[in-house]
Amino acid sequence: MAAPKRGRNASAQSKPGRSLALILIAMVALTGGMFLSGHTTPRLGIDLAGGTSITLRAETEPGQESAINKTNMDTAVEIMNRRVNGLGVSEAEVQTQGDANIIVNIPKGTNSKEAQDQVGTTAKLYFRPVLTTEVSGPAPASPSPSASSSASDKATDGSKEEATSSGSPSATPSPTSSTQGRAVTDALKADATPSTSPSGSTSPSASPSASGGADDATSKLQAEYAALDCTKPTVRAEAGKGAKPTDPTVACGNSSGQWQKYILGPAAVDGTDVDKAQAVFQTTTAAGWTVTMDFTGKGTKKFADITGRLAQNQPPQNQFAIVLDGEVVSDPRVSQALTTGNAEISGSFTQEEAQGLANMLSYGALPLSFKEDSVTTVTAALGGEQLHAGLIAGAIGLALVVLYLLVYYRGLSFIAVASLLVSAALTYVIMSLLGPAIGFALNLPAVCGAIVAIGITADSFIVYFERVRDEIREGRTLRPAVERAWPRARRTILVSDFVSFLAAAVLFIVTVGKVQGFAFTLGLTTLLDVVVVFLFTKPLLTLMARRKFFASGHKWSGLDPKALGAKPPLRRTRRTAPTAGPVDPKEA
Repeated sequence: MAAPKRGRNASAQSKPGRSLALILIAMVALTGGMFLSGHTTPRLGIDLAGGTSITLRAETEPGQESAINKTNMDTAVEIMNRRVNGLGVSEAEVQTQGDANIIVNIPKGTNSKEAQDQVGTTAKLYFRPVLTTEVSGPAPASPSPSASSSASDKATDGSKEEATSSGSPSATPSPTSSTQGRAVTDALKADATPSTSPSGSTSPSASPSASGGADDATSKLQAEYAALDCTKPTVRAEAGKGAKPTDPTVACGNSSGQWQKYILGPAAVDGTDVDKAQAVFQTTTAAGWTVTMDFTGKGTKKFADITGRLAQNQPPQNQFAIVLDGEVVSDPRVSQALTTGNAEISGSFTQEEAQGLANMLSYGALPLSFKEDSVTTVTAALGGEQLHAGLIAGAIGLALVVLYLLVYYRGLSFIAVASLLVSAALTYVIMSLLGPAIGFALNLPAVCGAIVAIGITADSFIVYFERVRDEIREGRTLRPAVERAWPRARRTILVSDFVSFLAAAVLFIVTVGKVQGFAFTLGLTTLLDVVVVFLFTKPLLTLMARRKFFASGHKWSGLDPKALGAKPPLRRTRRTAPTAGPVDPKEA
């Protein structure tokens, strides 16, 4: 019975090459994928690559301080995160700080400037009817996409109409004071509660006192409009500030390279009524880049009401203004009621302008208003110095581990160092691939996680080596000691790595921002430790046990039985039949 058992063990030990070949194939495939993808280095986070860190402080109107709560702050974080990611900016971090602050970290890269502009544009989004508009002065030659729109924008529900421009300076005559007064007064009357006569006509039922209040509001609005100079940034920032959604207001906007000033009616549609918006390039028509909008059920009714009313008016009162942060980002016109729950804004949009407008329509409505407290630029030089210091710390830690292995395990340290190199190579390649795949960015906490993983990986080797040495102390030779030690070492390694991975997973779930980078790296390297120990360390030790240097217990192999205090060898003897004659008690 003993002989067949040794045969099975020999068979199990004779195929470690399969495991080594498997991990070699995996490494070659991953490395090839890394080079084919063109991403041969891990993507760096803001602290290593540089970027911008923005601190936003929540603000409310007097008496509404209770609006700053965890629910609204979490909603704002989610919307800002989607808004930034909608521009294709990866690795952006949006997280709360304290009770009323939000920190936005935008790494340097494509569209980072547009993301910074849109994050700073944090007010609510409204659709307001245009009462009157006038050219205020020339605008910059290259306006920001978030604040630019074509003068020939029009809103349709499927490109059913061929409308001419109504928003250009040439098509919009400068209104007189009497025109402005009638426009605002008509808007106020339209908002009054109508009463239906038997003939079906409607007439406002405003009381004299209400009419007096409307006249005062009209005069105040006219004065604001007359004094509004949209060419001045400070004046633009204050235009319409503090106006309620239910009140008419003044606003500025950039149209065809000209600053326009507007008198706008009460908000007819809220930004939260937009379900989805996206930039689409029309190949079947000459419209080029357009923005399509889908409304919610409640938004569909609101949008149908406002477009039906505007379609009956003459320019410019057949336009509605899309107002974000008090600035008109687009002023499309309509010529019929749009009742299908979707609409299209077309004009001379560039791709960036269309995508920027669609992004704001999708994610523009925040539950709170925010003020930009500070903007800090993180330079790549500072991050490079920190990374350099982190790599030095990692190199020192690795050197100490290798020195310990050389002194204590001698020849076995070759297997340990080779396993560490394989683990490091796999970690590097996988991190490089995860950058474009899931947006993983290597930041300083992630580097710390990789340094901590050196100790976890080395601990797995030490557990196995000590189990093998224990078997040799029991009197076994190296080859059976390697196989007998593996089941017990394997159990200990799996339990230890499971605890480490569980801690990393919990840390990743309950934390935000850069700490997640530490947790992710720690979890990844823990999984790779299991792979390397099973597919590389154990098979390699099995092969080395067949070499005379290790099998004979050379004093520099780290497996010298005398140095380990081994017992006499365990020998198996065959039982023989008893012989006749007296037996010496000592021999028995």
